[in-house]
Amino acid sequence: MSDLDSVTVESATMDELDRLVECWLELAAGQREYGSQLQTATNRSRIRDSFARRIAGGQARVARDGDRIVGFVTFTMEGSTFAKSVQRGVVQNLYVKPELRGEGIGTRLLESAERALVDAGADVISLEAMADNESARQFYRDRGYRPHRVTYEKSVESDTP
Repeated sequence: MSDLDSVTVESATMDELDRLVECWLELAAGQREYGSQLQTATNRSRIRDSFARRIAGGQARVARDGDRIVGFVTFTMEGSTFAKSVQRGVVQNLYVKPELRGEGIGTRLLESAERALVDAGADVISLEAMADNESARQFYRDRGYRPHRVTYEKSVESDTP
């Protein structure tokens, strides 16, 4: 366990890039339990590139306990070719090491991302959670998030072997 007072939430640095990729791989592997189709190791280089862009753009925060990364959040402003009545900020990924969940680290990461998105001009903030991940859905509901869009999925059969 970690003492919450020893955990800091700050902008991620390029020196932490490889450790953040490892954390994302842990996140992706854990999400497979809830039906995610993301492949982990196959996406390593893409995730590394994505994290590098987020870090360079100030769109990644990391929770540190000393030198140990215990969580992260990435976020961005939604881009669109259409005019909209709101500017939407998007929390893309939020992860806390499983053994440290429930200690307030996720809340601090989320609040840090929300502040940055509001500073960037967001009127609303959206995020996604796997439909079967009830603990994540409850975490977001407890922090004021409500369903806005619903995604439906259907498996289709293929004749291709």
